[in-house]
Amino acid sequence: MFSQYGTPKADAQTAQEQSQQLSQQLESFLMPLLICLDAWLDARLVRTFLKTIAAMTMFRQRSQGLHLSELGSYLLNGSQAPAATKRIERLLHSSKWSKKIIEQFLWDGAEEKLHHLEEEHNQALCVWDGSVVEKPESQKTEGMCSVRSSKGARLKKQRKGVYNFPPGKPITVLGIEWIQLLIIGMSGTPWIATTRWWTRRGERASNLREQEQQLLLCVSNKWGRRVVHIFDRGYTSVKWLQCLFALRLHFVMRVKKRVQYLDQKGQEKKIWEIARGKRSWDKREIWDARKGKFIEMGVVAMPIWHAKIDKTIWLVVGRRGNDPLYLLTDAVIETIDQAWDVLGVYARRWQIEVSFRYEKSELAIESSCLRKWEHREKLLLMLTLVYAYLISLSTPFWEKTREWLLRCYCHRTGKKLKETIVPLYRLRWALSRLWIEHHPFFSLAFSTTPNCSN
Repeated sequence: MFSQYGTPKADAQTAQEQSQQLSQQLESFLMPLLICLDAWLDARLVRTFLKTIAAMTMFRQRSQGLHLSELGSYLLNGSQAPAATKRIERLLHSSKWSKKIIEQFLWDGAEEKLHHLEEEHNQALCVWDGSVVEKPESQKTEGMCSVRSSKGARLKKQRKGVYNFPPGKPITVLGIEWIQLLIIGMSGTPWIATTRWWTRRGERASNLREQEQQLLLCVSNKWGRRVVHIFDRGYTSVKWLQCLFALRLHFVMRVKKRVQYLDQKGQEKKIWEIARGKRSWDKREIWDARKGKFIEMGVVAMPIWHAKIDKTIWLVVGRRGNDPLYLLTDAVIETIDQAWDVLGVYARRWQIEVSFRYEKSELAIESSCLRKWEHREKLLLMLTLVYAYLISLSTPFWEKTREWLLRCYCHRTGKKLKETIVPLYRLRWALSRLWIEHHPFFSLAFSTTPNCSN
């Protein structure tokens, strides 16, 4: 049945059943975490935790997405919003639980994801990258430091048809630094292994290399050589390469073309000079996820060395017009297929850029107004759980439910939208409308209460 404007109408009973099914999925998805929280918190706070996750999913506004007063109106209703806001505040301000519980839940999920990838003989990848949470107007919030504004850089980008000022120094604003790790295969959906926020000022002052080395040691102890680590150009320092070789980790890393290495004759040259004149081994049509189209790319590989590293490093060059890719890896590249595999592995790195964009634009991660660092970390980690839940609905198991949800609550036309495999933005829009119309219900029946370390 269709409405007056051609949009499919959802049967009320079917919509209620689907709402209940998706509510149960959220509850079962978070059940290990809820059981652990139940060991430390009152059952009412555990119920508030789960309902707050649902409220974050329902409330969609970039400027106020994480305002507690707004979330309170979705937790209960508009007239009871002050009481609901108090519940969320008591949850976040409680000293009986810490962020470590959510972090451990994410680590456990990453271990389970890795196990599934190994069972399917799918190469497991660990994607590293960093970003910033910009809070340009925050003056009294704990932990604010100076960060480079990616939004400012995007607005200053040269555009045809407008007057462009000469490029100058980067724009800096107040904010916090952000590091995230994804576990993903050569196909399928990702899982956020961990996400950390840190600052350069105050009592919690730290620096980038300290945070990265802590994560590297942690990941090395957990997974060793079971995963291939993917890095962008910000990780190409000699000390970082020495750490990777010392821990005997597999890696694929993009390098800047002006970095100097030793060629086969022992002469120190820039990367682009070493690759210059080397004939491509093969050419293929490759899908570019960033541009959204197929492009022709050639590939060639060669061994290189560094004066301070006593290991052979392989350089894989992906030639795509005037913007070639220079990739470093510890794997020996002797065949054409091995070289293409390295390019395919690095292409999966784009998923973490998609993750950052979704959390900033759709989940409004920059709208948090909490002053205390500990309370803000808890809220941001809860938002990470919302993203993880939405990703779980993108699996093939939920295909029929997803199709019904998009058809009835976020109907769209057009070739581009029809060809989208997993429209994650529309999925959240549809789920939000469904739960606003048919409020989610949670049973929260705990069977066991294990010992959990806080």
